[in-house]
Amino acid sequence: MTLNTAAIEAQAELHHQYLLGLELIVATREGPEVVGDWMFRLFRRQHEDKFLSSFRKLGLDGLPDAVACAKYHVLSNGVGGVAVEYMEESDTKAWVRFRYPRWMYDGAVICGVPVEASRGFLRGWYGQNGVSLGNPRLGFVCVSEDMTGQFGLCGYFREYDHDLSEDERLRFAPDERPPPFDPAKQPAPPPGEWTPERLAKANRNYAVEYIRNGVRELVNVLGQGRALELCHLAARLTGLQHYRRMADAVGGMDGGPAEAAEFLAAMFVGMGDEARAEPAGDGAVVRQSGLRIVRGLDGAERDNLLSCWIEIWRGAVHSQRAFMDVACEPSADGLNWRISPAAE
Repeated sequence: MTLNTAAIEAQAELHHQYLLGLELIVATREGPEVVGDWMFRLFRRQHEDKFLSSFRKLGLDGLPDAVACAKYHVLSNGVGGVAVEYMEESDTKAWVRFRYPRWMYDGAVICGVPVEASRGFLRGWYGQNGVSLGNPRLGFVCVSEDMTGQFGLCGYFREYDHDLSEDERLRFAPDERPPPFDPAKQPAPPPGEWTPERLAKANRNYAVEYIRNGVRELVNVLGQGRALELCHLAARLTGLQHYRRMADAVGGMDGGPAEAAEFLAAMFVGMGDEARAEPAGDGAVVRQSGLRIVRGLDGAERDNLLSCWIEIWRGAVHSQRAFMDVACEPSADGLNWRISPAAE
């Protein structure tokens, strides 16, 4: 594995962990109903942004809608590093089963996220597939959920013989079980298009997109002040907690400003940005350009997201043994980071 690929994978894992931190901090500070509303809005946004365009990229045009939707969730989640199994009963009924460990609830995080979060994303995405495809007869039936201690998220897309009301697009049937899994029938992405480096970048972008939309939608739920308070705290905690794993991935050293700057530059390259570290007196500077994290955003959405993202890296630097100050200022095409020994 090249250093650049390692940095790409480290960024994917970092943004995944930040999403988990946000889920927990919203659930514990604001409660189950709020995290459920936030997950609904987040996944509906993700659905509207990605579903139909990704649907075509994965070569699913022309298939029966229930089959295509099930295969979509297997393939798209697989690109993002999520293990999902596919079982087809007919052209009008096809199953998906997410296998553990669950990407959305890594490790013991699953014990701290309420079931409302899961039901929020089921309503936000799964219950919307038929609407997006222009098929009012298509719905999703959930037979197992994560937080209820069954056997993981599982259910099937079904095309009925009548149009569904909004309440019928998502149903729960906990007594049903999926058919046997046949690995020979598991779908695979179009051959020759998904190289290891492309998969690594897709995995990173998958996690990053949740943060881009997650911060935006949390502001819509809680208001800017409270949302950013929680997003900043979760970002600092994620950077503090996750620094060692990131440093190990990119060869970072726990030292002073020079080492911290080299670590930041290596990680920023993993985002696809340009970054270089330079000495500056008794400290160091990192000049970063590109800023993939806010690409295509402007105004308050850009400012809100960038303020959260900066806190991740402050946390990472503050995790090191030496006490250092981190200042970040905008430049013409990115950010300039100044790292200096902490004032006594």
